[in-house]
Amino acid sequence: MTHWRYASATDTGLVRETNQDAIYVDDTLAVVADGMGGHAAGEVASALTIDLVCRNFGERPTWEGLFRAIEAANRAIIADARDNPERFGMGTTVIAVGLTRDAAGVVSPTLFNVGDSRAYQLRDGALRQLSEDHSVAEEWVRMGRLTSEEAQVHPRRHQLTRALGVEDELQVDVSSIDAEAGDRILLCSDGLSNELSGEELVRLASPPMPLEDSVSQLIDAARQAGGRDNISAILLEFDDVTVATAPIKKTMKSMPAPEESSPRPNASFASTRRRRRFTWRVWLSVAVFLLVLGGCVLVVHWYAYSTYYLGDDAGTIAVYQGQPSGVLWYKPIKVLDTTYKAAQLRPADRQELIATIEEPTLAAAKGQAAALHGAWQMGQTPSNATTTTTLKKAAG
Repeated sequence: MTHWRYASATDTGLVRETNQDAIYVDDTLAVVADGMGGHAAGEVASALTIDLVCRNFGERPTWEGLFRAIEAANRAIIADARDNPERFGMGTTVIAVGLTRDAAGVVSPTLFNVGDSRAYQLRDGALRQLSEDHSVAEEWVRMGRLTSEEAQVHPRRHQLTRALGVEDELQVDVSSIDAEAGDRILLCSDGLSNELSGEELVRLASPPMPLEDSVSQLIDAARQAGGRDNISAILLEFDDVTVATAPIKKTMKSMPAPEESSPRPNASFASTRRRRRFTWRVWLSVAVFLLVLGGCVLVVHWYAYSTYYLGDDAGTIAVYQGQPSGVLWYKPIKVLDTTYKAAQLRPADRQELIATIEEPTLAAAKGQAAALHGAWQMGQTPSNATTTTTLKKAAG
């Protein structure tokens, strides 16, 4: 029977005014959600995620159930932002480990990840990252455009390509954890992983240091290293663990329900006779021509709308889809106006906005707008640091 002990903590850090991280851990589920969005909207997104994931997983403790719980949280955040325009742009990462039951009744740990919050496994003084960051820089590493070392200092390493609350279609990485008794699993927001090196994580989070002391020292070390973001950590230690009978490693994608096509009316006998005058060679030629023509149109359409960019829409930072200068008859489409004003940018960033700032995805474009506005904000008013720390320990 799989069983773990745990400790957890969350802290505002030394720069942020509010804590937009949310965490939860009990005997079967551990979740870290790192919210994003101004006016405390990120705090709403992360809290919604924790509430819905915990509630739905409790009703269906399988890996499919936890995936559906995360999917429900994504829909809830999008709906809340639609009903409350002041929360436009809010979203959250989510990293979760659940003790999921398979068809054979075996309970084993399964990891779920969207965004750049991380999961690490600690064993015998060694650290292994279990999750992949869904950021522009890390996507470029996987494409071969950057090395891992370059990604660690790239200015777009914090721009997310996946997050809850951004798009209706959600992709979630799901994988079984191959663990042994005595292993520790660290779940954390990037406010911790960005401040501490792997060597520091191993030193502070490994046995025999008690779980509560490890979490407390991790938070303190991240604050001493700068505390530039909210800091959250959950540390699990397995007393006993069962490995999944059929290990999973896949990316699950939520898709809208397919529309039912209406039945075609029966063709008349006369029209059927007319169609039979055409030979199969004629139909084949027509089909090949249409396929080639359709393929050309699809390629041009794909290229024309394969990218996003930020532009100035009458003083408001807007997100457009398409090539800035257009392609043939395909012109750029304004996707949305953000809540940020062009005047609320640093002078150099305003010049870049006039020339348009291209991004690979809608999430990256939203993230870049928020980042540019945040850079301007940090230059306006000093931030007051506040701290919130929560420790949880399993009973008995």
